[in-house]
Amino acid sequence: MPPVDPSVTAELVGALSPRLRKRLDAGVAKLAARPVVRAGDTVRIAVDDDTDLVLHAPGGTVTAADAIRCGCLLAPDCLHRAAAASAAPVAEATAGAPVDTPVAAGAGTSAGAPAAIAAEAEDRRKEEAGAASAPDARGEERAEAETATDGERTAARAVHDATAAVLEAGTDGTGAVLQAELLRAAHTARLAGLPRASAAAVSVVTGVRAARSADPAYRLADLSAAVREVLDLTHRLPRAGGPDLAGLRGTVRQPYRPDGSLRLYGLFSEPVLTATGYAGAVSWTADAQGGLYTVSDVAPGGPARATGAADRAVRIGDTALTHRELSRAGLAVSGATVSPTGRLGAGAGVRAVRAAGASWYGEPLDRLWSVPVPEQVSRALRDGHDLLFLDVTLRGTVRETAGDCLLADCDGLALRLVTAHDDPALPCRDNLRLLAAAGGSRLRIVARLAPGPLPRALLLAAEHPGDPTARVDLGLDRLQHADLPPATASPSDASAPAVDEAPLHLLRRRVHQAVSGGRRVLAFPGSSGAGDSARLRRCGLATAGDLLDALHTAAADRSRDVFGRLLPADTDRFSRAWLAAALYTEEVERALCAAAWGGSVHDA
Repeated sequence: MPPVDPSVTAELVGALSPRLRKRLDAGVAKLAARPVVRAGDTVRIAVDDDTDLVLHAPGGTVTAADAIRCGCLLAPDCLHRAAAASAAPVAEATAGAPVDTPVAAGAGTSAGAPAAIAAEAEDRRKEEAGAASAPDARGEERAEAETATDGERTAARAVHDATAAVLEAGTDGTGAVLQAELLRAAHTARLAGLPRASAAAVSVVTGVRAARSADPAYRLADLSAAVREVLDLTHRLPRAGGPDLAGLRGTVRQPYRPDGSLRLYGLFSEPVLTATGYAGAVSWTADAQGGLYTVSDVAPGGPARATGAADRAVRIGDTALTHRELSRAGLAVSGATVSPTGRLGAGAGVRAVRAAGASWYGEPLDRLWSVPVPEQVSRALRDGHDLLFLDVTLRGTVRETAGDCLLADCDGLALRLVTAHDDPALPCRDNLRLLAAAGGSRLRIVARLAPGPLPRALLLAAEHPGDPTARVDLGLDRLQHADLPPATASPSDASAPAVDEAPLHLLRRRVHQAVSGGRRVLAFPGSSGAGDSARLRRCGLATAGDLLDALHTAAADRSRDVFGRLLPADTDRFSRAWLAAALYTEEVERALCAAAWGGSVHDA
């Protein structure tokens, strides 16, 4: 199904009668099981043998309520139109966060990670159509404002309250009606000039839908991060001013700046596959000074588009290079334009031709691997640029709760390497298993930092195990057994050293439980967590213990009226207690991650 604009879903759900609202979740589940046929910009769903539901998506997105039409007798006031909008992916806003602000979405946290690249997909189309890259005059005036306007405060409060209601209910209780309320608040925020809050709220709805549909790509940690981002942003914005306020507002699109001529060298390509219905590929390149630039091809689609995009020509200048070829070749670009995240523009004035590439072991790419690992990790945690360039020795596999991971030695650290994508249509997991059989091999790799108390990273690319002059894009290329050299160490000998971890998971678990099950799971008798709080204090995490106690107290606190009846829960108090615990957990985990990689907590 095509993505649907948040305002369309909010409008259709809001127009339902109370009786139909109660039936909406069942209608969504029923519609999701019906056959879908797509022909160009039109998607047709067979509601039953005699009734069709038609979605018109010019440009790939449904942008108006009248673009969803139903043939049933109750149309246009039927349940089917709202159910279709609620079942379809949410169209992503093209909101740009400042370059030093991590984007809470997908597998990575950097502004250049796949989820953020998908959010920039519409910007590319606008630029190619000749849209102006500078913000309008109204936006410039607002950027200079010392404090938030009344309209911005009202919109931020609406987003905050709707997100707090989602946290109160948990994913199990956040049906289509609550989702629509948050989408309505997101649309209001976008109209008020708060694109960052709007995009973050849409991310929460997308995560909730993934949880409720048992999407294999769903990660509770990602949804928790999205909820934390929304609540933190809307809590800070009404009191912010100056540059901090501008950052909290965000930008409607990523402005491009002229960057003259560039000589770029291909590094690797990776697939993009998001829960919001976007797919494609992004190629990473570097200049002679080690600066990173990306060329992306992302649009609505699924795994087939992600794998197919690797063999499409890159959309820049007149070059005929495919993404797969660019990852091993080079580019000479004139008239270049670059976004703050390093994405190359494809405007009419940009010229690009194929040039010679460079080996990972030769200049200028070798310098990326010469940066000390702790410094790379500190930079990733501080600036959000989360690519790591590592030299590792493979040791075999280690079994974890979530599955097997590849254990490698990296400058004396026991590094856990995991797949960037779990979709079976992509070769990531199969490639990881094959590499595990090459125990003892010394490889140069590119990975994406996975913050946590143990050294962990998502494996993106590696030098070819049997040919150091070649490289493998592990999300696009498929290794064969014949590619592997004989193992010099037995994979069965692989074992991760015992680590004395701080028991921060006791607080993190409750933060995640609240997102999944809502306030009520922390309010059950016997779930006070007194023993966990005491353990945290014994380990020197007194603040964590206090925050855990406050979270349970806020969850269990229910006042009664004069007749002894329970009053509605104080969702604002609970959301504040949850946000405090979530922010503390995030900051301590950053410090623990830096320490695990041998870096300085202060550097991170």
